[in-house]
Amino acid sequence: MHYTQMQLPWRSSIQRIYNIIANINPYDELEEEHKRETLEWIESGAPLFRIKKPDVPSKHLVCYFVLLDEEASQILLVDHKKAQLWLPSGGHVEIDEDPRETVKRECLEELDIEGQFWREAPLFLTVTQTVGLTAGHTDVSLWYILKGDNRCQYRFDPREFNNIKWFSLDNIPVNASDPHISRFVSKLQQSM
Repeated sequence: MHYTQMQLPWRSSIQRIYNIIANINPYDELEEEHKRETLEWIESGAPLFRIKKPDVPSKHLVCYFVLLDEEASQILLVDHKKAQLWLPSGGHVEIDEDPRETVKRECLEELDIEGQFWREAPLFLTVTQTVGLTAGHTDVSLWYILKGDNRCQYRFDPREFNNIKWFSLDNIPVNASDPHISRFVSKLQQSM
């Protein structure tokens, strides 16, 4: 199915998010399904932004940002305390916030660096039921790629993460990570 940018009677932030998602080129049938479901969710007029921690509304928009050391073929993952998984860094999109601004804000908060985008648009889209200490709600996740360097010592927020670690693209802890991480890595490798 081919999606086009739609001009609907929404505020500009919702229109921008719709267009970002409409422009994602799905990797596989599951991402195509997530894309269709997400566009329908936006079209329904449902609230997109979390307004109360941890899960109001029960489905909301988040951004992952994956630091990529392209030369070393490695990505940085965080040992997330609440999810109890190795995940990309990220956070919730604030009300009417541009997702790229979410990435920039969260990058400063979580890793104390200014994010440099490897590519401007998100590479990947997922719809996932959360697990761990705040299990039970649905994250609609835009996956952005930032430039990283595995030789740098990144400081991380110890309130959110137990640790951070670089992983080779062929050695991702798939059984202790986001359920879509292996599909993301495959799509990333095709884009490199």
